[in-house]
Order: sequence, then structure tokens, then C-alpha cells
Amino acid sequence: MNARGTVDGIYIAPDSGEPMESVDTVEAVADRGLRGDRYFREQGLYDRREDLPEGTGVTLIEAEALEAAMRDEDTDVEPQETRRNILTRDVALNHLIDREFRVGEATLVGVRLCEPCSYMESLAETTGAVEALVHRGGLNATIVESGSITVDDEIVL
Repeated sequence: MNARGTVDGIYIAPDSGEPMESVDTVEAVADRGLRGDRYFREQGLYDRREDLPEGTGVTLIEAEALEAAMRDEDTDVEPQETRRNILTRDVALNHLIDREFRVGEATLVGVRLCEPCSYMESLAETTGAVEALVHRGGLNATIVESGSITVDDEIVL
């Protein structure tokens, strides 16, 4: 499968529950996460759960999923409200489980789907965000090779 897409946005939060901040570029660090993000510093909500796999330091969501939420559910979910780090375009993230792919200079491996949760909705200002994003909530990934990621970078399988 040959896939190419782009990074439409990058979002990080310094601590659990803090608003996501849009940045133009970020350093992806292998087995850690995105420098400056809560999970890099082990301050994220899911760092406290023992039932999740290790090393899922970055989350991605498709811009098309947000567009579909608006079209199908009449729910306008802003990228920051999803609590995902990287907004993508033209890449089917659900197909990247156990697959290696490059985002900018970094190499990632898809670990599991990232279904929306009530915690995300409690922080979002959009009622109905969870229902609108079921089965299109994005992907958790591990960074296996460090590198920078910048808005408009290519995503390549």
C-alpha cells in the first residue's frame, strides 16, 4: 500500500487537562513522545493507567474525520478538542495498526485505535463530540525514530 498524506496541524498540552496549543513544529523523541507535551513528561491522564501498552507517545486524527463529524452528526469538533497531537490529511489512520510510517523526519508505528472518551468530551466545548467521533477518533502510535515534525510535512508509508 502506497500512502501519502500531510500534517495539517500539531497540538501539544504541557499538562493533563491543560488546553492543547497549536505549534508549527515539534521534536518527536523515540520511545518518549513529543517534546513539550504532557505524555513526554509523563503527566498525561493515561500515564496513570497500567492496562495500556507502553510507548504510545503520540496521537493522530484525520482532518476528514472532523469534516465527517460535521457532515454526518452536525457536530463541529475543533482539532484541539480531540486531544490528539497530529491532525492529518489523506491518510487512512485505521489501517496503520502495526505498520511503520514516516511523519516528517520521524518514524512511527501504529499501536491501536484511539477511540474518543468522556474525558475528552468533558474538556471539549462541543457537546456530542464522543458520539460524532466513534470509530474515527484516530490512532495511538509509538515513535521509533526521532525527528522533527512540521505542519505541511509528508506522511509516508
